[in-house]
Amino acid sequence: MATDHFRYDLLTRDALRGVLRQVLSDVAANGLPGEHHFFITFHSKADGVKISSRLLAQYPEEMTIILQHQFWDLKVFEDRFEVGLSFGGVPERLVVPFSAIKSFLDPSVKFGFDTSDDIIEDGDVTEEPPSALPASPISVVPAPTPAAQQPPEETEEPAKPSEGAEVVRLDRFRKK
Repeated sequence: MATDHFRYDLLTRDALRGVLRQVLSDVAANGLPGEHHFFITFHSKADGVKISSRLLAQYPEEMTIILQHQFWDLKVFEDRFEVGLSFGGVPERLVVPFSAIKSFLDPSVKFGFDTSDDIIEDGDVTEEPPSALPASPISVVPAPTPAAQQPPEETEEPAKPSEGAEVVRLDRFRKK
């Protein structure tokens, strides 16, 4: 297998974190529009993360925060964001570097990504390129759709076991 000299996995991860930076900057300036809300998971012991010892004891590996109704003083910088949140009625100030982000999800528009395969606990990435491509280094994942809203199963063509590339008819995705 050829060596990935460009490190597309790292470039994609950084680009997705840039999307998060841009979205948070917009929210800091204008507030959350519509039904948007965010689930942000980060490594709690990564370099640059600042959370109280109480929260670190509760979330020693990773922590997920929700930015929806009750957050304040969101500030976004090139390398990190800071936000005020309440945990058990106790206000806390969190500092989270973008390098510590493990995953992001905005369920209102079914957009998210997971970079957990790329991050080492201290937030640094090794300089050695991977010997083989991981199955899915970065996944952009849709939020789960409630069963009542799922499209009906296609019955025209039976499912075939995948043997490499699969040809998909675009008609399957058109609204009827």
